[in-house]
Amino acid sequence: MIECIAPRNKAEFSRYYHFRWQLLRESWQQEPGSEQDELEVQAIHRMLIDENETVLGVARLHFTEQYQAQIRYMAISHSEQGQGLGKKLLAELEFQAMLRGAQVIVLNAREQAIQFYQKSGYQLGDISHVLYGEVKHFFMEKTLSILHKSKNKSIKKLQDTWYQTIPISKAMNIAISYYDEMSMFTHCDPTFNKNLHNTMFAGSIYTLATLTGWGWVYFQLLRDSCEGDIVLADASIKYIAPIKGIVAAKTTRQLVVGECKPLQYGKKARFSVDVELLSGEKVAARFTGHYVVIPKN
Repeated sequence: MIECIAPRNKAEFSRYYHFRWQLLRESWQQEPGSEQDELEVQAIHRMLIDENETVLGVARLHFTEQYQAQIRYMAISHSEQGQGLGKKLLAELEFQAMLRGAQVIVLNAREQAIQFYQKSGYQLGDISHVLYGEVKHFFMEKTLSILHKSKNKSIKKLQDTWYQTIPISKAMNIAISYYDEMSMFTHCDPTFNKNLHNTMFAGSIYTLATLTGWGWVYFQLLRDSCEGDIVLADASIKYIAPIKGIVAAKTTRQLVVGECKPLQYGKKARFSVDVELLSGEKVAARFTGHYVVIPKN
């Protein structure tokens, strides 16, 4: 059975990068290490492995701006091409991009891969560059569909509420990219929220996390047909690593404690919501918010 996984440790990343080098750099006499760049830490990595943990394919996704992501370093083992593995890898990266708010994916395809990407909905553009003086690459682009369109109305209502009542949320361009009652993702404009070190401002990280937790509680009230005023009673945050690129804030049902039931009896409902701030797939900050929902008279 072939799995699509994210490299989880040093050994897996070593195999991941070695495969990338073998398929994309070795034939052009490039040194090991030439297959990596400065965006690896803030990127999303995937590799295909078989039951023996043999690497069959790799690819990387990183964001170039808030709503645009780019796929790079995609490669499938020569012996496994034509088996649908590239399609599987591409679909996984597109899903991860949509979770984090991407509306468009771009890439630079080698000439022999153009048809593959066209079959997956990518539009062909002009030649982008020639690698090592001989490998032509062509710009390609795909507009992504929006996840869970049926929930767009509720998402838009919440975002409008934020923008109308919390001005900084509009300035930060905080947006909800995904919600399905099991998990929720939000993101914001990376350019506006940078500090003098060109990393994300701590106050912006805190604000994004606070509103993500607030938004989760808001959706619980909608789900249970309850009403109340949501306030943040207490919170803590741990900054683990600087965020240099796009950030995604994530919470899931497993990270939440609390229920709306007390509101049915005219009592306050309390929620504890943990939010993870992701740089690529690494947790760069952890936030815990304690929210109180005050019943409306």
